[in-house]
Parts: sequence; structure tokens; C-alpha cells
Amino acid sequence: MTYAVTEQCVGCKHTTCVEVCPVDCFHEGSNFLAINPDECIDCGLCEPECPEEAIRSEADLGESELHLIDLNRQLAVAWPKITTSKPALPDAADWKGRPGRLALIIR
Repeated sequence: MTYAVTEQCVGCKHTTCVEVCPVDCFHEGSNFLAINPDECIDCGLCEPECPEEAIRSEADLGESELHLIDLNRQLAVAWPKITTSKPALPDAADWKGRPGRLALIIR
């Protein structure tokens, strides 16, 4: 099993999750974070750290959300690792709860 970053991260990008990851499996894009599922050890430490509840276990993803694991993998391969927290994006509060954000990921 693995964890995946979901669309609730798009536009917010809180990074408190990266500091608790014991294997440094987070990768950073301009407006989204990704978890490399090939590095994730399914420890679950990151999930409660996300104030947007944007990190979910593979077991908790619905059938229509399983593609997020592959999306996270693709982005993680392309993006650099992030291991320390940074401030959330300036307009993070404006994005909270907005649906349909996956198409807005800046690759």
C-alpha cells in the first residue's frame, strides 16, 4: 500500500507533511506535492499533518481515485524531492474546498 496526494493539495501546498516522512518520498511542483509510491513505506505519518486532508491511503481511495497513485508516481519522477517545510502558497485559503483542481496542476 501507499499514500497519495489528492486534488485538495492543488493551490494550497502545505508542506508540513514532508518533515515527518521518514523516507523522504515527497516531491514538489509549483502548486502541488506528490508522493513517490515506490518509495512510500505506508507509515501514515504524513496523513494527519495535512490541514487540507489532501493525503489519503490507497485503501481509502475510491475506485475513481486510484489513478492518483499513477499521477503521483509520474509527477514524483519529474519533480525534485522536498524534505523541509515551506510556507503554504499565498492564496491557499482561497482554494480550500474547491473541487475539480487536478487539471490545474502545473507540470
